[in-house]
Amino acid sequence: MSKKETANKGLYVGVGVGLILFVLAGLLPGSLLGGLVGLKIVELTFGGPMSHAILPRLILAVSMLGGIMLSAVVYVMGSGMLGYSVGNMIASAQEKKAVVGEVALSPARN
Repeated sequence: MSKKETANKGLYVGVGVGLILFVLAGLLPGSLLGGLVGLKIVELTFGGPMSHAILPRLILAVSMLGGIMLSAVVYVMGSGMLGYSVGNMIASAQEKKAVVGEVALSPARN
């Protein structure tokens, strides 16, 4: 197997693990933090608690979706990059390299 194939397998495993972690641990905190940011934006923009207008609710919904998307990017891309790095390390370890004393101790080629 080539080095690129091994690195890509590590990437796929990392992304899969990242998706599972995002669903288990990132979805709810992402929406909560995004909602908190949205409430602060609405409070600063409209000066008080949320009214019954559509614009503050729209701002809140968009900020919650933004928090979920940011959480997904952090979990999936972070674990994907980690998996790709581990795949590269494994591929590098599997390559046959010359030992330091191998050239000096090999018989002469004439």
